[in-house]
Amino acid sequence: MARSALTMTAATFAATAALLLTACGGGDSSPDDIKGAETGASTSSPSASASGAADVKRPDVSLPEDLKLVFDFERPSDAERAAALEDAANYIRALDHGIAQQDPNDPAYQFYSTGGAEKYAKSQIEAWVKDGWTVTGNDRYFNADIDPVGEGKSVLVSFCRNQAKFYSKKVETGKVNYTDENLDSYQKFSLLMSPSEASAAVWQARQIEVQGRVKECKG
Repeated sequence: MARSALTMTAATFAATAALLLTACGGGDSSPDDIKGAETGASTSSPSASASGAADVKRPDVSLPEDLKLVFDFERPSDAERAAALEDAANYIRALDHGIAQQDPNDPAYQFYSTGGAEKYAKSQIEAWVKDGWTVTGNDRYFNADIDPVGEGKSVLVSFCRNQAKFYSKKVETGKVNYTDENLDSYQKFSLLMSPSEASAAVWQARQIEVQGRVKECKG
């Protein structure tokens, strides 16, 4: 089973970003007000020190031993861009955590996303759970780019994915559905990221586009 693609044009991203610039003027809410922070919260996630203050409670995004996510990203020198990139990776971790936990309402993806990106994560987890599948193998993400959107802090984070060694596994039997590497193995993700209204230390995915069969990612 492969994740379904969600199409969104660059114009849609720009329009969404424009709305965010007017709607997300910042606030004084406590970090604990971030959705998903109140359940299973922990500062021991892979990026707690990299992308947020120590007092921000981050949810558990740990994964099963048989699943490895590799983010082959070069860390930006700019602190805000580095935080946006790291929490974009955390969104991917959270999505797979939800699948592994078989929980469409898992707090992890709710913490790292909102809007269309939150709906996408929920729909993906629901599909895997409904069909009785979980995830296993190695999943690699690479060639990250970060581009500003509008005049605010929102950025568009994009990166390639090689899911050739990322497999579905039946929850009941443990049987793995092995597949051969082909063009379907290569995807491109684009995430509209912006600081959470509750805490500037946390970046959330607002919208997502996933393109399949991307030749440029195959190299």
